[in-house]
Amino acid sequence: MATEQLSPMMQKYMETKQEYSDCILFYRLGDFYEMFFEDAKTASRELDLTLTGKSCGLVERAPMCGVPYHSSESYINRLVKKGYRVAICEQVEDPRTAKGLVKREVIRVVTPGTNMDDDTEEKGKNTFLVSICERGGAFGISAADVSTGDYYLTEEKDQAKLFDEVNKYAPPELIVSESFLHSGFDFEGLKQRFKTSITMQPDAAFDEDSCRKFLMKHFKVNSLSGLGLDRFPVGTTAAGVLLKYLYDTQKRDMGYFTRINPYFPGTYMLLDQSTERNLELLETMRDKTRRGSLLGVLDRTKTAMGGRLLRRIIEQPLTDEERIRVRQRKVLAFTENTLERDEIREYLSGILDLERLSARASYGTANPRDLIALRDSLSMLPAIKTVLVNLEEPEIKNMLEGFDTLEDLSSLIDRAIKDEPPILVHEGGIIKDGYDSAVDEYRAAGTDGKKWLMELEESEKEKTGIKNLKIRFNSVFGYYIEVSNSFKDKVPADYVRKQTLVGSERYINEPLKQLEDKILGAEEKLFAREYELFTEIRKKVSDETLRIQRAAEMLSSLDVMTDLSYVGEKNNYVMPEITDDGFIDIREGRHPVVEQMTGQEMFIPNDTLLDNKKHCVAVITGPNMAGKSTYMRQTALIVLMAQIGSPVPAKSARIGLVDRIFTRVGASDDLSTGRSTFMVEMSEVANILRNATSKSLLILDEIGRGTSTYDGLSIAWAVVEHISSRRLLGARTLFATHYHELTELEGKIDNVNNYRVAVKEKGDEIIFLRKIMKGSADRSYGIQVAKLAGVPDLVTDRARELLSRLSENDITEKLSDLELAKGDPKAMKAERKKNAEAVPGQMTFFDAATDSDIVKELTEIDITSLTPMDAMNTLYRLQNEAMNRFRT
Repeated sequence: MATEQLSPMMQKYMETKQEYSDCILFYRLGDFYEMFFEDAKTASRELDLTLTGKSCGLVERAPMCGVPYHSSESYINRLVKKGYRVAICEQVEDPRTAKGLVKREVIRVVTPGTNMDDDTEEKGKNTFLVSICERGGAFGISAADVSTGDYYLTEEKDQAKLFDEVNKYAPPELIVSESFLHSGFDFEGLKQRFKTSITMQPDAAFDEDSCRKFLMKHFKVNSLSGLGLDRFPVGTTAAGVLLKYLYDTQKRDMGYFTRINPYFPGTYMLLDQSTERNLELLETMRDKTRRGSLLGVLDRTKTAMGGRLLRRIIEQPLTDEERIRVRQRKVLAFTENTLERDEIREYLSGILDLERLSARASYGTANPRDLIALRDSLSMLPAIKTVLVNLEEPEIKNMLEGFDTLEDLSSLIDRAIKDEPPILVHEGGIIKDGYDSAVDEYRAAGTDGKKWLMELEESEKEKTGIKNLKIRFNSVFGYYIEVSNSFKDKVPADYVRKQTLVGSERYINEPLKQLEDKILGAEEKLFAREYELFTEIRKKVSDETLRIQRAAEMLSSLDVMTDLSYVGEKNNYVMPEITDDGFIDIREGRHPVVEQMTGQEMFIPNDTLLDNKKHCVAVITGPNMAGKSTYMRQTALIVLMAQIGSPVPAKSARIGLVDRIFTRVGASDDLSTGRSTFMVEMSEVANILRNATSKSLLILDEIGRGTSTYDGLSIAWAVVEHISSRRLLGARTLFATHYHELTELEGKIDNVNNYRVAVKEKGDEIIFLRKIMKGSADRSYGIQVAKLAGVPDLVTDRARELLSRLSENDITEKLSDLELAKGDPKAMKAERKKNAEAVPGQMTFFDAATDSDIVKELTEIDITSLTPMDAMNTLYRLQNEAMNRFRT
């Protein structure tokens, strides 16, 4: 495009667009943000805007579309949600005083990770921007929420754990270096997994020394050791890159990032995405709603800050015994003082989002109503402190340390800002009477001006004799005298006509002009003075950001502790005993979510006993729908709740600390990556076996069901052997299966125990008792469950007939023959013939391959030297060979 042919305004536009070529440019023209050329086409398509054209100096008109500036945030939000970046180019000088083209500058770049629009700020959820730095095989991870000032960093050396750490933040935007982006790392997997936008920064931005200096400059320190960053060199680089990116895109001081919080990953229980999803910690698998999740049960917090903290606590259970006990003592302190707890919760309900209000004040976007919301919230602090002071528990006394009620800030806002101010800051009505003498004078002029106008109107009526003469105002002509046509002949000579209408004429005279200058001048000065005072007050609020953040941190913690106390009491929970001896002993445990759906009195509680010794693996059998999955999930949830410091749904609980919880539950294809149900299942199993430790808790549901019976049983058997081996893993495990053959492991491996879900048979029907008992189920009751599900009788009756025939050649007998026989091949061959002949029309090995090498190999096998897995694999191979020969 030949830019020299463009109009001057369009040339300026193109200069700005070239600088922000990766953004959709919102270019302020009057009361609209306009977009041109390709930006206009994109915005028109994505926002359903009418595409028009504008003369720009070229032969063809430039494609153009626009949105009103006062409602632009909703349009920007829609574009950013779709992954676009938006650069906002604003007028930075008054058009009335500008000489030539109005000066414009980009004042902010809105990206998926930096969007502060209210619509995107879910009250109980952070929106994190994350940066990753890779150096020397280590990954530095930093996360920041631009709407609250939360700022974290850590380091990880395992790539799989890197995914899990990023999953914790679920970032809409991820910053990486150019070389890392092209290193072969699975960024597509990250994008699909977290629906994140990848932002590339040049490698030079990841220079360790410049990042350290930038952080020191921001935090006004001479060394990073005081910030606790010495042990996180790669994480420090990631944090520096992230903060520089915020300065570059937001184009203002980010002083409300007052603290950075480094942490070691081992400080918290690491939960992978699969576990978070399968346990439905934050949302349900099916509807993606909070109702029906653990968060939905526990979250009765009163503030948005408390809601966000509770969410983080659920995603990051503690692994330190003492830290858990400190939380427990705080919760118990409020449980023992329920009147005071409920009074505090009542005060908390009147507190709005202090973190985001203070961030907006620092950001310079807080409006007068935000400051009133801040005042009203701060006014609750003295009452809360009074309640806490009257309690004697040491843990509550500790919470009072540094409790700042911020009464000076609340008083300032109360003295200065009207109780019901407007949202807009340039149209007056913000400052209270008596706060500023200049405002009072200008406001009096505006009030007296109305009286002066009325007096002038009466004077003109008497002087002219025009009884219906009116003095009016509009934004085009200002003040004017309106006279109907019937009195036109009485208009004095000093009246100057301004406008002719159908039924009247509009005039102005010298007294009205003088009065207009006086009134309108006062109003303009009043608005300017009020805006000046408001920005001064907002700046004073901004200067106290750290105090507000500390108060918000204390209040959010108070909110969560009182919430857990309240929910625990309401739902009849008990505070568990926390140990580090590996024992998990739960008596009459309940599923915290399911019992809310069914009613606590209807839920059947169950015990759980796991340890690293004789009760390492529990193999659970029973029919579908009997409650195996609910039981296993409830155990995992009780352990997780215990390690966040919460009471748990049980009669009693002793929880040996867990470093990670792994789950393999359910089955689904991953069509986007071309992975089958079985491939997804095996990938999750592989992740568990590679990353679990003896301190982990494993929840495994029907491993191997996605493939053939032989393969599935073999894999399930081998997995149980691996997990139960103290040398290989020895992790505490609940293992649900329909492979009843696995129950034979109880007598062969000393730390494997069988459990079953009790059922009651009534003729051809079954009743689920939902009770977990010692022992193994002898049947899966699949046909009865099919009947319960509504499968037609014709089908279930035929199924029974087939089951009767097939059971005579059941895989159980095959496994028993191969594994348990003591070296009698002839007896085995005879048994095989007998079983095959029992099913009419079935071909045997021996019909197809009499005296063959298959028979020879079978007779020569030394059964006593085979392991169970070797025996099954040999049988499977020989059967396939025989069937292939029969087909040919």
